[in-house]
Amino acid sequence: MGVFPRELTVNYRLVLWNIDLTLLDVAKVARGAYAEAFAAVVGRPLVQLPQMAGQTEPEIFFDALGRNGVSLRADGESERLLAPFGAEYATRLAVRRDQLTTQGTLLAGATEALQALAGIGGVVQSVLTGSSRPNAALKLRAFGLDRYLDPDIGGFGSDVYPKGTQIMRSLDLAKEKYRVPLTTADVVYVADSIRDVAAAKVARVRCVGVASGRSTSAELRDAGADPVLDDLTSTTRVVAAITQ
Repeated sequence: MGVFPRELTVNYRLVLWNIDLTLLDVAKVARGAYAEAFAAVVGRPLVQLPQMAGQTEPEIFFDALGRNGVSLRADGESERLLAPFGAEYATRLAVRRDQLTTQGTLLAGATEALQALAGIGGVVQSVLTGSSRPNAALKLRAFGLDRYLDPDIGGFGSDVYPKGTQIMRSLDLAKEKYRVPLTTADVVYVADSIRDVAAAKVARVRCVGVASGRSTSAELRDAGADPVLDDLTSTTRVVAAITQ
């Protein structure tokens, strides 16, 4: 997952990775688990899928409620459904762990990129994802990516902070854990959606865009990602983009 050496000449860097559609694609499996959990907790079928790109699990859940005719009442009833839904969704997804690799896809170059960065002194890698911590761990473990990432300093959809704040929190956690002089200039967020680019802007860190999700290269570039990659297939280009 990377180790910070003590030499003064080392360029320290914190690399945060989005998971879904940046490193892997398990949308088909996740949708099945999501629909089952929604019906079990909400008491009605999931007819219309929510918007997922760049959103956290709580944001997706409330979007799903609205799209499927559940009133988002001011009395807090919808908020009270969030915790049991999150637990049910994690359970349903865990039951499908074997399907993650048989029906899901590890995006080309993902393992090689993480492995190459892990071998660079001064670089530590973690995740900043809309997935809850247990769901993120399940996905990464299924494809063997967890060995390169430090979850203790990551940001997850189960946290109470918006993504921009999570980036700053990850920076503080990394500084505290590794005891090195990291600044916002040393943080890179690698992600595939314009919402993620916006979160990087809030935190004033650089976002490397990867056009492997719903956002196009042009959309990512216009949103402020710099640089933008078509995919992760060229390890040399990925490493150069992150460490420039």
